[in-house]
Amino acid sequence: MISINIPSDYEIKLEQIAQNENITISEVVEKAIQIYFSHYFEQATPYTLGKDLFGKYGSGNGHLSRDYKKRIKEKLRNSAVITY
Repeated sequence: MISINIPSDYEIKLEQIAQNENITISEVVEKAIQIYFSHYFEQATPYTLGKDLFGKYGSGNGHLSRDYKKRIKEKLRNSAVITY
């Protein structure tokens, strides 16, 4: 058994839900904890966590990561300053 202190507005909301669902407050809390656990322990991959961000700010140039060394060499060659 666990005893917790919650804000009074939470208690009022719990009572309302319990009354509307015709169940006890303990059952409401248990269901809420089950939902929390199912979301918390859901096996999310790095891809699914960042899926909405991938490609969001893409350059439209799909070969940038493949040709980066070549582009750096070209930039260095073009910007080289020869001083005597």
